[in-house]
Amino acid sequence: MTKTSNSLPLTIPLNIPAYWTPEQAFAVVELLDDLRDRIWAHYGVSCSTNTATSTASPTVITPTIQLTIRRSESPYR
Repeated sequence: MTKTSNSLPLTIPLNIPAYWTPEQAFAVVELLDDLRDRIWAHYGVSCSTNTATSTASPTVITPTIQLTIRRSESPYR
């Protein structure tokens, strides 16, 4: 966490493990999708209103991940 004296952090680093299996990575992506959907369902109108009245342009970050799971590697057989 980066801090300046007695103030809130400017950034919060997020290290993603490089040793996840494709299945674990996909589970995290599904969790984040569900979290986004639940937050939007609860705060969507407020978020839309705040974005519309904001002077700054909203930044949309769309993460992409490509997973290749071979049938021989699938734990669901």
